[in-house]
Amino acid sequence: MHNNFKKNTWREFQTELKKNSRKKRSVVKYGKAAGIVAALLFIFYVTGSGGIDFFNPGPQKENSRADACSTDSTRKADKTDRLFTNEDLQTLSAAQSFINIRKKTLTVKYNNSMVEVETSLDIPLQTYILSQLEHLKTLTRGKPQRIGIVAMDPHSGAILAMAGFDLSDPRMNTCVVGNYPAASIFKIVTAAAAIEQCGYTPRTPLYFNGGKYTLYKRQISEKKNRYTNKVSFSRAFADSINPVFGKISSLYLGGDILKQYADSFGFNNTVLTDLCFETGSVVITDKSYQWAEVGCGFNKTTTISPLFAAMVTSTIVNSGTRTIPWIVRQIKDPQGNLIYQKKPCTTPRAVQEKTAHTIMELMNETIQTGTASKSFRGFKRDTTLSRLSLGGKTGSLYNRSHTVKYDWFTGFGREKNGDRQIAVAVIVGHRKYIGTRACRYGRMIFKQYFKKYFASQNNNGAQRG
Repeated sequence: MHNNFKKNTWREFQTELKKNSRKKRSVVKYGKAAGIVAALLFIFYVTGSGGIDFFNPGPQKENSRADACSTDSTRKADKTDRLFTNEDLQTLSAAQSFINIRKKTLTVKYNNSMVEVETSLDIPLQTYILSQLEHLKTLTRGKPQRIGIVAMDPHSGAILAMAGFDLSDPRMNTCVVGNYPAASIFKIVTAAAAIEQCGYTPRTPLYFNGGKYTLYKRQISEKKNRYTNKVSFSRAFADSINPVFGKISSLYLGGDILKQYADSFGFNNTVLTDLCFETGSVVITDKSYQWAEVGCGFNKTTTISPLFAAMVTSTIVNSGTRTIPWIVRQIKDPQGNLIYQKKPCTTPRAVQEKTAHTIMELMNETIQTGTASKSFRGFKRDTTLSRLSLGGKTGSLYNRSHTVKYDWFTGFGREKNGDRQIAVAVIVGHRKYIGTRACRYGRMIFKQYFKKYFASQNNNGAQRG
């Protein structure tokens, strides 16, 4: 299950991605899309449209287009910024990695000179997460094989924290590797499709037979009998009920719709930003049972990276408009001249605003009474968490060799009486003994981030008074 992530340059990273893509094309051909990506990269590199962050989606959807970016840089920064293309920034980030760093500003060697790189990281939050990871490494029981944690601003895409480790490869950036099984995280995509294509609301009644977390072919049918269970759409999402989402995908959506919405969120596509990272991969065949497997996440072929999981959640929190992650805020040359500054981006919509708000409601239910409720027990009485609107989605699945159990949490925290918000994604690869679960890390991050924020607000208010 482990793919060693030892790339030192952007070109090596892209070479490896192309190698993986050739394997995937044996099942589903994306030659046309790959050609478009290559052409866009070449055009932007040659014309020097540096520093532009844009999303390069598949060709099917009408709203699938390259995200356009405007600039807020000074005239001098605009002129010198042309020296930095996305390829330059990704070469820089591949060499630096940007995982587990402790300083907001770094001095990095680039093109035989030292440049000063200012990141978007929230250093107190990053330091807190790193302290938790250091404790993990001291454990003899419950130490995970792999862990990756990403926190980002859902509106701007600024990465606030990025940390993790892999016991088998200390050099790996576990947050950008896209070989983790997506598991039930994919239910976010399926839910969006069901809302828009089938008119589902949180109260829509749904039915299933058998266990909640199995997916037998006999469960994918319309039959009802005295053993049939009735649940609301909200409950099916909160409890992550596989046969319900399997039936939705197989009987009511189908492969084409699933692929359309997967593409809309960014699966099977490349995000052109300042970081080298893999998004998600999903294969859709012409088999109805396979649609059920994909739609509920009950398969090992649909994969995502933690950074992409945070991006999906951020898109939901951002009212359905895609959020592109970034980490380099600005770069200065040895003389202190500004040679790159992050530019604000206008990105296309993945789902309708109403759909995004409905999914946030489903994610709220997951925290309150669903699969994440145990880890968030008592949050309404907590002095910090009680001031937030919290939502999340969980997922878990073993790797192919059944030696590592992957445990997901992706979610959001929003200030009830303000604008501050954060999106979080956590993947934990447990070994023989299950240690701290991903949900628990999500809770700790929400509390740490907003505790500091509320304290600063109180201090500012006291000073003004």
